[in-house]
Amino acid sequence: MTARSILVYYSDPGEAQAYARLITQPKRTFAVTVCATPAEAARHVADAEILYAWNFPRDLLSHAKRLRWVQNMGAGVERLMVPELPRRVVVTRVAGIFGPWMAEYTLGWCLWSTQRTELFRAQQRERTWRQVDPLRLHGTTLCVVGLGDIGRAIARAARGFGMRLVGVSQRGRRIAEAALVYKSRDIRKAIATADFIVLTVPLTEATRGLIGPAERAVMKPSAWLINIARGPIVDEAPLLDALRGNRLGGAVLDVFDEEPLPPGHPLWEFGNVVITPHISGPSTPGEIAPVFNDNLRRYLSRRTLRHVVDQRAGY
Repeated sequence: MTARSILVYYSDPGEAQAYARLITQPKRTFAVTVCATPAEAARHVADAEILYAWNFPRDLLSHAKRLRWVQNMGAGVERLMVPELPRRVVVTRVAGIFGPWMAEYTLGWCLWSTQRTELFRAQQRERTWRQVDPLRLHGTTLCVVGLGDIGRAIARAARGFGMRLVGVSQRGRRIAEAALVYKSRDIRKAIATADFIVLTVPLTEATRGLIGPAERAVMKPSAWLINIARGPIVDEAPLLDALRGNRLGGAVLDVFDEEPLPPGHPLWEFGNVVITPHISGPSTPGEIAPVFNDNLRRYLSRRTLRHVVDQRAGY
């Protein structure tokens, strides 16, 4: 009889080993196999009962004949919402970890803009003393598109700076952190009022291209778009058109249609575009391990797992 197996998959071998070392289980119920490449994973996926992974190769999912549960190492699970994943498999995501990271990222770049950081650093390099007043972040409007745990963490942090908060969610349900919450169908009304717009929605068929030409057209010419969700949520063509025509204050982009962003991509060329390499909400073994270990205990005792993904909704 084949031993029960947990397959740990992460593309960096050192990180993969770090995730594996932090697994705690009673009486060593499972053998733990660590893989960092698709070729390695292909040799072991058929025996895995549990997959603990980040960006697992899609084409290997159909070979996971014994798989019962996937613990994704991140919040976004669109790579697992595919026909190759057997229907019997339960998918869980990480929640409650990334909000503080992404709040710091969002507010940090908002402050970078209002404090004119780029200007003053350039003047320092040139040894130029020229007084230019910074702008006030206090009193500006931040629109948070997506009010899950990440979006609400950002909203709470922004309120601490005296920002006015508006939100967008599927149902438009009021929350304490926002002055107004709009339904998704009314997103243009929300973003038209905003000085900063941050995207935190999951990537689904409903959110793909959510920020398209019509949404871009209603943004203030001074507004900043911050995408920390997924690249395909923003239609790149109207964004590039607005940047070329100086009809947008700028953009802070952590996610892209293609990652890594190709060196020849036009987004690299703009001085008012910030490009970061998908780091706004890092998955670290020490923070993710308690989530996995709690669910592993639940799995072994046949209790309901936490943060189960609704595979019909895609998140």
